[in-house]
Amino acid sequence: MIIYGTKIISDISFPLDFSSGSDGRYSLEFSSEVPAEYISSITCGVPFYQAHGRQVYLYSDRIPDCSEDGQPWCYEVKDVVRFYWRGGERTVFYQSGECGDAHLLCFWFVHLLLPLFFTLEGMYDFLHAGAVEICGRPVLFIAPSMGGKSTLTDYFIRHGHVLVSDDKVPTFIDEGRFMSAGSHPYHRPYRKFEELGYRVDAFMNDCKPIHAFYALERGAADADVLIEEVNGFEKFDTLLPNYLYTFSFLRPHRLAYLSSLLNRVRLFRVQMPWNMERQGEVYDAVCSHSNMMK
Repeated sequence: MIIYGTKIISDISFPLDFSSGSDGRYSLEFSSEVPAEYISSITCGVPFYQAHGRQVYLYSDRIPDCSEDGQPWCYEVKDVVRFYWRGGERTVFYQSGECGDAHLLCFWFVHLLLPLFFTLEGMYDFLHAGAVEICGRPVLFIAPSMGGKSTLTDYFIRHGHVLVSDDKVPTFIDEGRFMSAGSHPYHRPYRKFEELGYRVDAFMNDCKPIHAFYALERGAADADVLIEEVNGFEKFDTLLPNYLYTFSFLRPHRLAYLSSLLNRVRLFRVQMPWNMERQGEVYDAVCSHSNMMK
């Protein structure tokens, strides 16, 4: 199966239908045979965050202020699962907890563990965005929490557009172009806890250059749909909060990456009437605007 442009070789069958038939940019093994030395090498950790009603912890053999080859990592979802790996290696091991099952294992591995793993391993830079294709070109929707990006992404999908990513977009540089990889073929517009949502048949199972960013802003219910380009420092400030993960040791790379990205990919502000009955107007405006861009 291909997830985030990566071929996953697993010792269990996932309970969801992921894409297949592509070699992927990377290959990763997923195994329940946790080496004993991986467990014993973990000596310190911190509460990482709370998500989906669960407490999550991140452990290593040192304070997590770097990510180096050979460094042991453990990502724990309390009572559900522990994931183990070593920096520079391409196998993730799992150990189910007392509340764990195949569906929870699948959700946490796909939705949260893999983006963290790929980030710490320097394989992708992730942006928090919904993304679809418009005329074969990926566009990314960014917005604050509850700002409408999932609803708009869902509208595009239901009108025949190819899904690129539901929530977390893996990006990378290839020959000077900023690329997006398809994430996985599931979309959850209403953000239910520990669910990936419904399966989308039209899914981008490869990598393509990012065409544009659209930053969604809430307008009055009777306001016009307006699209205007964002430039200068405001462009950087708009996109930075949508860059996933806040490890201090990633900050220099992050700032350089975003600066280069925004020199090559245009960003536009979309004022959306906060009225579900007018969503079609927003859709038409974004499609027309995207199609007019070179």
